[in-house]
Amino acid sequence: MTNKELVKKAMTELFINGDVTALDRYWSDNYIQHNPQIPNGRDALKQLFSGGGDFKYEMGLIVADGDFVMIHARITGFGPKPLIGVDILRVKEGKLVEHWDVLQEEVSAENTASKNSMFPINS
Repeated sequence: MTNKELVKKAMTELFINGDVTALDRYWSDNYIQHNPQIPNGRDALKQLFSGGGDFKYEMGLIVADGDFVMIHARITGFGPKPLIGVDILRVKEGKLVEHWDVLQEEVSAENTASKNSMFPINS
């Protein structure tokens, strides 16, 4: 399985299907988190996703470069407004070992200067 396939499978199982056991299969014990609101470690993600709620993660473009995989996504349920983000994950020895993200509130196309939507990326 390629790193891109691995990350897509892991993120689908956890973020879309809500399967918290995916953390044990795909995430490293020593998972490094660069999001300033989430602590390091797999257990922090277990706590975050064990609460249920209306969380929804829509994957768009996925790009891989060596050990890094990036996903452009729409995220709802983490706050009052939908977020558009890019998750960057580093893979090592078949496990997700490190994560960065860039998030911003979604702005509808009619409210942007360009009138273009933020998600998905259409080619």
